Amino acid sequence: MKISVVNINGADTGRSVELKDEFFGVDPNDHVIYLDVKQFLANQRQGTHKAKERAEVSYSTKKIKKQKGTGGARAGSIKSPLFIGGGRVFGPRPRNYGFKLNKKVKELAKLSALSYKAKENKIVVIEDFNFEAPKTKEFVSLRNNLKIDSKKMLLVLCEPNKNVYLSSRNLQGSKVVTLSELNTYDIVNASTLVLSEKTIDVLQKNA
Repeated sequence: MKISVVNINGADTGRSVELKDEFFGVDPNDHVIYLDVKQFLANQRQGTHKAKERAEVSYSTKKIKKQKGTGGARAGSIKSPLFIGGGRVFGPRPRNYGFKLNKKVKELAKLSALSYKAKENKIVVIEDFNFEAPKTKEFVSLRNNLKIDSKKMLLVLCEPNKNVYLSSRNLQGSKVVTLSELNTYDIVNASTLVLSEKTIDVLQKNA
C-alpha cells in the first residue's frame, strides 16, 4: 500500500512511502487489542483507594448498651458497620490492577491497530519537520493544513522533539509521542494517525 507524503503546509511533496503488509496489512485481532488496551488502562490506575474497616475506626471499645432489656437488638460496639461512623464492610484496599501480557500479544495488538488505521485511510505521512521555537500557533496551523483540526490527532516522531512536543501540549485532542512510546491505546484512541517519514522507515526496518 502506497501513501503520499505531505509537508507541514498540507501540500503533496510528490514522494510516497510503501506501507508494508507485515506492519499495516495484518489480519486484525480484536481480542488482543482489547487485552492490550485493558492492560494499559489498568496500569494507569493508582490503586491507592482505602476505606477504614471495623478494626481501624477510632472509637471506644466499650459496650454501648446493656445486652438485654432495651427492646432493641444487641449491640456490642459503636465500631459496627450498622452504625453511622462505623467501619465499612469489605471496603476497598490498596491494590495493583496491572497484569502480565506476553510481548507477542502486545506486538500483535499494535500491528492490528495500525492495520485498522490503514484500512480506514486514517494515516497521514508527513515529511520530517521542526519548529524553531515552541509555539502553539504553529501546531494549530499544522492541524488546519492537514485538515484534522476537529479530530483527535496522534503525531508519531522517530526521536524526541522538545519544540514540537511543547507546541502541542496545550491543545486538546493532540498528542505527540516517539516511536518507542507508541502503544495500542493511543493508536485506537486517535481519529487520525500522523507519522513522520523517518518514523515509517525506522518502524519497517527495525521491527
